[in-house]
Amino acid sequence: MEGVVSANCRFCAAPLAEPFLDLGMSPLANSYIRKDALQRMEAFYPLQVHHCEACHLVQLEEFESPQAIFEDYAYFSSYSNSWLEHARMYSEMAAGRFELGPESLVVEIASNDGYLLRNFVGMGVPVLGVEPAQNVADVAERDGIPTLRKFFGRETAEAMVADGRQADLLLGNNVLAHVPDLNDFVAGMKLLLKPEGVITMEFPHLHQLMDNNQFDTVYHEHFSYFSFLTVEKVFASHGLTIFDVTELPTHGGSLRIFARHEGAEREVTSAVRALRDRELAAGYNQPELYAAFGEKVRSTKNALVEFCIAAKRDGKRIVGYGAPAKGNTLLNYCGIRTDYIDFTVDRSPHKIGCYLPGTHIPILDPDSIREVQPDYVLILPWNLRDEIVAQMPYVREWGGKFVVPIPTVQVF
Repeated sequence: MEGVVSANCRFCAAPLAEPFLDLGMSPLANSYIRKDALQRMEAFYPLQVHHCEACHLVQLEEFESPQAIFEDYAYFSSYSNSWLEHARMYSEMAAGRFELGPESLVVEIASNDGYLLRNFVGMGVPVLGVEPAQNVADVAERDGIPTLRKFFGRETAEAMVADGRQADLLLGNNVLAHVPDLNDFVAGMKLLLKPEGVITMEFPHLHQLMDNNQFDTVYHEHFSYFSFLTVEKVFASHGLTIFDVTELPTHGGSLRIFARHEGAEREVTSAVRALRDRELAAGYNQPELYAAFGEKVRSTKNALVEFCIAAKRDGKRIVGYGAPAKGNTLLNYCGIRTDYIDFTVDRSPHKIGCYLPGTHIPILDPDSIREVQPDYVLILPWNLRDEIVAQMPYVREWGGKFVVPIPTVQVF
């Protein structure tokens, strides 16, 4: 029923009305299943997206705690070559632009397996990772990256400051969206940042998500989806000014924001004003924009299901490439299981031998594609399509084709 309140906004606490996008019931997208657990009951939660009409934060309700989601995590950043290169280029840019050296401290929140911080270590810049996933932090520590095994927020920041640690550069890639207590997280960054320090945060851009129909990037581990208009409000409310912004191609289109303490030196660039004006002109502060998104999503679901039905009717074999969280949203929403996709493959040894949550599609080694010679390879991490196609030119040898589902189904 229209107008029924289901929750309150995690930033401004205004009541949220009915969701503008309903992706049905879905398991946690990174809850990969081991073979001995296939017969156990899985937890499914509503995957519904709300828009706050007061502050325009797009968000999910919180159904599972961050501790349950992230303390034993299956995502390791080091298994994407393009992402490693992205991290290297960022590190070189930041070290030069902000004149980082042996007396500086770089702190990364959600530092994963240390893939980014090792670039600063190589430059002689002291680093500290903050990573709650114990299994991932173990890998970082083994590689010589000092890592604090904590969830980040005000309490963790206060303890770090009391220990004499404040950041010249405080960064986080794809963590801001994963935070249920958004105000506590940003307040912690404010505390941890040195007076003239800089924060950089990268996150998928809501503008790109909606323009390019990237609904599969919605999953329970992503609590919030940010326009520039809203993230600027969030930071300003905690005494932080966004002074620059860069639009990136990563994850289908992301933002990198640069923030400082309110009143600190560093001029606000024209890029900030230009992006703010562009989002206002596009209507990201208007409820009508969000209401129209659901129909586009349903059309993509229908097209992918129709492709799978037609391929199977013609006796064709479909396998997947990749086991990303976004793929699990897509497959569960579309109802695509082993009746359509025989298996998927992944380079991460932490996923090989497991099964996708909900659909129970097995995850095999990438060499399995060469062995079975499928007719179609469905690329689930579509944002890495060029990298993946380049890794597997041999698919063309037997007449195989690649398929990407987003923004529309494409066979090539």
